[in-house]
Amino acid sequence: MVSREEAGRKESPRSCPNGPRLNNVDRVNMGIGSPTPSRARFVTSVLVAVGLSTTSFGCVGIPSGIEYPDVSEVDLDKALVTPEGDPDPSVTLSQFKINSKICEGIDMHVPTQPMDQEDLTRFFGTQKLNLVPKKARSDLYWYEFPVSNDPADGSLRLRVAILRDRNAASKDLHDSLLEHGPGWWGVRRGNLAVLAPKAGLKDALRFAVKYKLVCWGQFTYTGSDDVFVTAGGYSEF
Repeated sequence: MVSREEAGRKESPRSCPNGPRLNNVDRVNMGIGSPTPSRARFVTSVLVAVGLSTTSFGCVGIPSGIEYPDVSEVDLDKALVTPEGDPDPSVTLSQFKINSKICEGIDMHVPTQPMDQEDLTRFFGTQKLNLVPKKARSDLYWYEFPVSNDPADGSLRLRVAILRDRNAASKDLHDSLLEHGPGWWGVRRGNLAVLAPKAGLKDALRFAVKYKLVCWGQFTYTGSDDVFVTAGGYSEF
């Protein structure tokens, strides 16, 4: 078994050898739990980069073949701020955080009891979404968002995995994102890990902001060679 110290030092091959190194980030292994104060600090002014391993899909990511609902009405200028809390951020990984004002009135306490899919179903209900989870197996469910009013247009599917604890959920989402590659994203809360199909960063953010997923769980997005966790919304380390 790899120790926490060894995991913190280890770097896997980068998917984009010519890509620039990311600045002003702390790298932590989400699959092992919270880093000790001596090894990492909590950085609220940037996105936290976690993990370095990638798949053979490299800088492209696995295509999802899924259309997203139209969320163009979401104004990211109101939903995001700079790492310092100022308006007009650059919507670039490590250059923004969630504006906490959009989460006012939403319970963002870290859960102390195990959760299941019904917890997410109830949250969707508060957002006026009548979504019924579809069971794949006892620890895996799907939620389907209609792409439009026409059923022929299909739906966007979110995968919800129920893990034994928050560390297992952290590892599940972290590994799933790296396996799928750049553009895939998700949120995590307690022992639940939600995986969403590939989308551009702005589209993923608009979708997550519209349905307040950034307030329900920790928004995580896969870049070219790292997985980034946003600050400002729901946070759990």
